[in-house]
Amino acid sequence: MSQIRILANDGIDDIGKSLLEAAGYEVVTTHYSAEELENTLQSFDAITVRSATQVRKALIDACPRLKVIGRGGVGMDNIDVTYAREKGLGVYNTPSASSRSVAELVISHIFTLIRHFQVANREMPQNGQTDFKALKAHCGSGHEVLGKTIGIIGLGRIGQEVARLSVCLGMNVIAVDPMVKEAILDISLPGLEKPVSVTIHTSPMAELLEKSDIITVHIPKADKPLIGKEELSALKKGVLLVNTARGGVFEEDAILEGLASGQIGGAGLDVFVGEPTPRQDLLSHPNISLTPHVGGSTVEAQANVGKELAGLIIDHFSK
Repeated sequence: MSQIRILANDGIDDIGKSLLEAAGYEVVTTHYSAEELENTLQSFDAITVRSATQVRKALIDACPRLKVIGRGGVGMDNIDVTYAREKGLGVYNTPSASSRSVAELVISHIFTLIRHFQVANREMPQNGQTDFKALKAHCGSGHEVLGKTIGIIGLGRIGQEVARLSVCLGMNVIAVDPMVKEAILDISLPGLEKPVSVTIHTSPMAELLEKSDIITVHIPKADKPLIGKEELSALKKGVLLVNTARGGVFEEDAILEGLASGQIGGAGLDVFVGEPTPRQDLLSHPNISLTPHVGGSTVEAQANVGKELAGLIIDHFSK
């Protein structure tokens, strides 16, 4: 039997690569463009991707040797999952490996917006000497998160991790998820003899929109934006929106309209419709906190993703 070859087209952590090589597999980490993949994959048994590489029906059909598709991360909307599985391929993702990293990014955007740090980081390098007092006054008008209500749309692994951190920060949690009635969170902190359990009951969407000071979303991209111009009037005045899920879950035109009217107080965006070239009016807006799609991109998360992917691939071929 020939050696199993794996193309990690969007990279893989050294730990995951080492585990696969220790199992006797060849791992190639060269990145190939969409135009190059069809020819390249003819000699590979598996491909691992993140969010950049698309694995669609045409590519699957063109590569009969391919047996496994691995997605480092949660969402698999860049893969034709159903079709691949119908063709007998193993399709795997790593839904829990980066949950903590994404949740911490959500909290980071919340702190940035609620204390106006995005304004300070933009303005101080240019105007810090002349407008220091004005910037100090503006940033000094921020708020604490204690007692604020956070609305979490999607109470899966990431949503639950956001809820866990929010409870620890003293926030009230409202959650919406049509597939989940309640989630029991075990909270472990240094100094606690044993974990504390907190139960989060899900609520109707209308209640979340009306009562939330902050809304964060953790669902796959849908055909229609979850919050668009029609939903703006239902939001609490000055609400903060955070999107680390998929570009377009919040309609970008609606975000800008809400910011202009004051209905939205600020937005934290890690994902964009136009990646890798987001629209300039979002990038330059003073009330938007920006990150370049790095929700699950921490050293710890990448190591977890690599280990989990390696284990799934080894298990598949060992069968």
